[in-house]
Amino acid sequence: MEFWTQVLDVASTNAQRVGAQLLLDFGHAQGLEKADGSLVTQSDEWADREIRSSIIKAFPDHAILSEEGNHEFTDAQWTWIIDPLDGTTNFTRGIPLWGVSIGLLYYGEPVFGYVYFPPVSQAFHGYWAGNTGLNLPTGAYLNGRPIHVSQDSPSSNHFFSLCARSLQIWQPGFPCKVRMLGVATYNFLAVAAGASLGGVEATPKIWDLAAVWAILHAAGGSWQSLRAEPTFPAVAGRNYGNYAMPSLIVNQSELADLVSPLMTSIRK
Repeated sequence: MEFWTQVLDVASTNAQRVGAQLLLDFGHAQGLEKADGSLVTQSDEWADREIRSSIIKAFPDHAILSEEGNHEFTDAQWTWIIDPLDGTTNFTRGIPLWGVSIGLLYYGEPVFGYVYFPPVSQAFHGYWAGNTGLNLPTGAYLNGRPIHVSQDSPSSNHFFSLCARSLQIWQPGFPCKVRMLGVATYNFLAVAAGASLGGVEATPKIWDLAAVWAILHAAGGSWQSLRAEPTFPAVAGRNYGNYAMPSLIVNQSELADLVSPLMTSIRK
């Protein structure tokens, strides 16, 4: 288990260190629009360089794919997926919900994730072996304490998260109260922690999902790809910079049965 201790240490140390600097930048950074319409700041780019540099030093044989760097997935045994600042729009507009996301994939399957939200002092991490056959730690955690999805049935007093591009699925009689948080990772991790029952993201990228996949599954959640193919494993040779991975996550199948028919407009 020494390897996994090092994995957690590298991820947590980098996320906490980078997050501390991002807090100092928060509210002062200016965003520039990228080709896909999302924002990037000098803070994103600095954080990306810092995290990549530390991972290369600790794991020189591992591949790295990041939002601000290379987007082509390789056939490497181990690949780190980095989103140095998830929620850049919130970050630039002074809304205190954004985070640093670091995931580790084994032959394209996410097996570890660490996501830190500095403004609210919440650090999520988790391990998920799936079908990889790996011997690794188990469980999902928030600030070191185990978390699990809610066992509640949907009601008008329970939350479900939408993104800006999935608003069309809402209609009168929707089984939960809707929230928009503006951060893909937090939308899904709120389900892992039992704070909400479900969430949907219409156009997330691999760096929005890789770390969350392991944590959500370890917490007992259910993930549905809204593409014709599964969300993971990642495919070697694919450029994930232009590849959306629409996803629905829920706490249990009862909610999936209710909301899946509403997803037609965002399925690919």
